[in-house]
Amino acid sequence: MSSINLTHHFLIAMPNMADPYFSKTLTYICEHNDQGALGLVVNRPIDMTLQALFERLSLSITDAALSEAPIYFGGPVQTDRGFVLHEPAGNWQSTLRVREMIGLTTSKDILEAVGRGEGPKRMLVTLGYAGWSPGQLEQELSQNAWLTVEARDAILFDIPAEERLAQAMQLLGIDYASLQDEAGHA
Repeated sequence: MSSINLTHHFLIAMPNMADPYFSKTLTYICEHNDQGALGLVVNRPIDMTLQALFERLSLSITDAALSEAPIYFGGPVQTDRGFVLHEPAGNWQSTLRVREMIGLTTSKDILEAVGRGEGPKRMLVTLGYAGWSPGQLEQELSQNAWLTVEARDAILFDIPAEERLAQAMQLLGIDYASLQDEAGHA
């Protein structure tokens, strides 16, 4: 299969996705190269708020509205570890720059800044991530497990979680309900 780079793309789980971790998910790919891929599920909030996460980490948060922001299930890998997808990318201790304005940070300094009201303008916090070994994502694509479309920042940060999958589908001009479980092959 030819080399593709799906960094800053959405993966839309096809209806036949049997893996319960990814059924009906929208996953944002933060990095994709010959070493594999790393992404975050961005439409599956868990029963935890930013306030609850901060309490677990013995941090305080001053913004009451922000304290109610949901935490998301980012994927089945390292579910005890936090990942902050944010804009602008900033200069944090451990940040993967996804693109010029978007970063993925795993260091605690970003949460400390958020607590002080000095964090990034827009962010999404997950526990865990989705990871693929070299060639694995390409194999899943060839098996029609995912649709892909270039990501839009507004879908990540401005659209409610329950609407993100449908919004990403609209980028392709497709209604999720109209998808078939099987792909046709000529």
